[in-house]
Amino acid sequence: MTAALLGLLAVFVLTAGTGYFVAQEFAYVSADRLTLSREAAAGDKRAAKAVKVLERLSFMLSGAQLGITVTGLVVGFLAEPSVSALLRPALDGTGLPGGVVSAISVTLSFVVATVIQMVLGELAPKNLALAVPERLAKSLATSTLIYLRIVGPVIHVFDSAANRLLRRIGIEPVEELHHGATLEELGHLIGESHEQGELPAATAELVDHALEFSERTLGEVMVVRADVTFVRRDAMALEAVELIARHGHSNYPVLGDHPDDPAGVLGVRELMALPAADVGRTTAGELARRPLLLPEILKLPAAVDRMRERDDEFAVVLDEHGGVAGIVTYEDIAEELVGEISDESDPVDELAVADGDGWVVDAGRRLDEIEEATGIVLPDEGDYDTLAGLIIDRLGRFPTVGDRLTVSGVRIEVRTLDRHVAEYVRIERTDRTERTDRTERTEQVPRTQHGEQEPQA
Repeated sequence: MTAALLGLLAVFVLTAGTGYFVAQEFAYVSADRLTLSREAAAGDKRAAKAVKVLERLSFMLSGAQLGITVTGLVVGFLAEPSVSALLRPALDGTGLPGGVVSAISVTLSFVVATVIQMVLGELAPKNLALAVPERLAKSLATSTLIYLRIVGPVIHVFDSAANRLLRRIGIEPVEELHHGATLEELGHLIGESHEQGELPAATAELVDHALEFSERTLGEVMVVRADVTFVRRDAMALEAVELIARHGHSNYPVLGDHPDDPAGVLGVRELMALPAADVGRTTAGELARRPLLLPEILKLPAAVDRMRERDDEFAVVLDEHGGVAGIVTYEDIAEELVGEISDESDPVDELAVADGDGWVVDAGRRLDEIEEATGIVLPDEGDYDTLAGLIIDRLGRFPTVGDRLTVSGVRIEVRTLDRHVAEYVRIERTDRTERTDRTERTEQVPRTQHGEQEPQA
């Protein structure tokens, strides 16, 4: 009986050891490295030791697995005879055959050992580690470092054997875990935080825009050439004054000998410095400042740096052939972070207006902006950025008023045109459900009022 009690005591001690290694494993995997690093920088010695463990996380996990395996095997070896020895006297008194008594005692021993191991050795320490990972990581740091120093050589042997096995099957092992997150993963985290009520909608939207900001280019945010008002180099300054009065913008690109020759930028600050008597005899070219020229493929953070270096809030954007693609201002770039910014010079145009089961939208806007405003997803894998570009791509021609097409479960109807391209269109989901794929529909459709078959894109 004494031996059985000692064996049972050993089972509990070893189960506690299993729990220690399980808690160690989950605490360091779940702990926020940034939080611990800040605490370590503030002088918390336990946090500094925890950070030291995290610097060798893969090695620590191997050590934890070694501890869990060894303690689990020994518990299995000791539990059955110890528990059976304690149960057998009671079972012998039942009058059951010896074989049946042995089978029952072994079964009960297995059940008792499993319950002890699962509850005390696995689930309780795991849940504790997930509940307070940083606190537990700091508490276990000293003992973890000592343990790793003692069993380090053994861990290296097992790690080396496992790595050789992986290499034999064509997989290169990774020594440390990846702790960063991609922009896509961060975007999902922000969305989940908003859905769970942890982030207000405005904050989630701002952070989401900030994540996308570094990936956007000037070509995506610029005012395209067709929408830009230019000043001729030989025009008098008085004409520029009239342009400002008519359009309300502060700066205008000045063109030289041909449409792709940006000779300068003329704005309010140059005109304000000009004596009134000279307004009618000074040309825009004489008055204009040197233009800041930026490529349309330039990322927005780099564009901001260039504009700061030149102390200029206005830039002319060039395409890959050196032609004028458009213009960009600080306001255009800022809108990528905070959303639409309206001032007294901006026309009062809404991106999307609800129209029954659909929306009337500005076709000159990017597809991601339309998705954000309406929740309707349109394919963006083609050589276009805007809804107007998508329509041309799928029609294979410039649209006409009344054209209809269906793209990825979204019905599109052209309402108005501007310079041969769609200006305002109506969009509506054909199935009225949120689609998770972009498979193109293949349904029979009626002909448009122009006698053409409605295209299926």
